[in-house]
Amino acid sequence: MSEKISSVKGAAALRGPLNEPPADAAAEAGLRPPTFGDFTGQAKTVERLRVMVGAAKARGEALNHVLLSGPPGLGKTTLAFILGHEMGRKVRVTSGPVIEKAGDLAGLLTNLAEGDILFIDEIHRLAKTVEEYLYSAMEDFRIDILIDQGPNARSVRLTIPRFTLVGATTRTGLLTAPLRSRFTLQSRLDYYSREDLVKIVRRSGRLLKMDLAEEAAQVIATRARGTPRIVNNLLHFVRDYAQQRSAGRVTAAAAEAALELLEIDKAGLDEMDKRILRVMAHNHGGGPVGVNTIAVAVGEEEHTLEEVHEPFLIQEGYLARTAQGRVLTAKGWQAAGVPPPANVAGGQGELL
Repeated sequence: MSEKISSVKGAAALRGPLNEPPADAAAEAGLRPPTFGDFTGQAKTVERLRVMVGAAKARGEALNHVLLSGPPGLGKTTLAFILGHEMGRKVRVTSGPVIEKAGDLAGLLTNLAEGDILFIDEIHRLAKTVEEYLYSAMEDFRIDILIDQGPNARSVRLTIPRFTLVGATTRTGLLTAPLRSRFTLQSRLDYYSREDLVKIVRRSGRLLKMDLAEEAAQVIATRARGTPRIVNNLLHFVRDYAQQRSAGRVTAAAAEAALELLEIDKAGLDEMDKRILRVMAHNHGGGPVGVNTIAVAVGEEEHTLEEVHEPFLIQEGYLARTAQGRVLTAKGWQAAGVPPPANVAGGQGELL
């Protein structure tokens, strides 16, 4: 509740042990790169943002609005804070579901200073009524609020400082065209290469003051599913494991043992990934099968499967998405530990 109040009213966070950020959130924030120079990967997006920041600073103006899209954990929030650092402005953070009505949005916007950055995570989940108020705020830097109802209703126009809206979304398709068109820059973040992930492991290891072997960095990067957030999560557990089981020294063997304890194999597949593949192989003959059916069978939310597990499985060639449903590829059958049927050719079963 305190988080919602601080987001809506734009006030400083309350002090005290009950309102301190969770330890995991604080640890993740401590590993975030503060500048473009410290940021690894996403070269095209970073270069576009550098151009915008340089031009805005040269003109002495607020940065234009930016929309960042892509799967979770790739650095959308980090880039928003880097923009604030590079522009020398504060970043106010909220999320789409928190802004329930126009008054909430008005409270956020009127508490911004000139040039500040408002970061809205999961912006595709904004209420439609709130979204319509955002149009005039982004274009004309004003907002018209309706007060009272019936015969006493009246409109009040609020002028707001020139601000920068940075929106983040995992599902660009759910954004309405009017909102999407109001962002000057729309940039998608992609999964990271293994080389970039190794660099992130090294940097995070130094910040955590770990005795990290180069081979261990390779092991962790290989199993991180192309995602920096997963890299840092694995790194924290590997550090704990090494502290308890290998005198603090993170060797390749220690890293592999720690990740095996987490049930993450050498291909980066976790237990839920394997369960999905096994259910499709044993219960549905490799598909096609709908994602809602898979979700019920494995006991997981459909949204989680679509946002967390399915992108990796499709990208790595374990699954294929068809009009009839999801189907196992030859690689998926192998990972499930089941011999593929004779009709699986070229990595995908015959659908008809």
